[in-house]
Amino acid sequence: MKVGILAAGTSPDELVSQHGSYADMVQDLLQRSGVDAEFCRYEVRLDEFPAGAGACDAWVITGSKHNVDEGTPWIARLESLVLEIVAARKPLAGICFGHQIIAQALGGKVERFDGGWGLGLQEYALLDTGLLDTGEASSFSINAIHQYQVVEKPESAEVFATSDFCRYAGLVYGDRIVTLQAHPEFQSDFEQALLQLRKGAVFSDADADKALASLDLSASGTDSDRVGHWLARLMMTAE
Repeated sequence: MKVGILAAGTSPDELVSQHGSYADMVQDLLQRSGVDAEFCRYEVRLDEFPAGAGACDAWVITGSKHNVDEGTPWIARLESLVLEIVAARKPLAGICFGHQIIAQALGGKVERFDGGWGLGLQEYALLDTGLLDTGEASSFSINAIHQYQVVEKPESAEVFATSDFCRYAGLVYGDRIVTLQAHPEFQSDFEQALLQLRKGAVFSDADADKALASLDLSASGTDSDRVGHWLARLMMTAE
């Protein structure tokens, strides 16, 4: 089995040596969650693309510092690849930017949110769609860092995670696609380092301090591994 990671972004240079790239984190999450596969990485932000949807059995689109409305050629090309993957009925997961570009490609609307940044550990109400093996849980918490979000979901999408701040925090499309606005691959030590790095530059000191205070740096941390198992189950539906 081959899982293709479409790297739309990567960690800041200051953090990559200690924490790895976004693709590293995604691969680690999936392997930790039981995905036994060959992982193929494509740096799509650098215009490095697979030959087509058939190059891998399942796909993941990472987060990014870029916004889906930038209109760059690689973003348009990635949207086309999303449509090809959907048409081929390959399992597809999207995280943050990946969540947004899949929604945009399938007819949703993404924009800079008037409510500001979603930062730190965020809790989402969990709605049972039947696709994910969520058990008896009614909510989950994972780390987030985003200013854009899906404001109108595609007609084909069903909501499985929501909050007052982010209405469409988790979407499923049929039985092969699941996307999340927040980051199950981000451990809290990385989120902490990223917030401290961007504090006062990308977002305000007050927003950063509030987000830093929300982080759970205990051994149990976040619900990342539980969410990772949901994504792993999706990956393993590959034919």
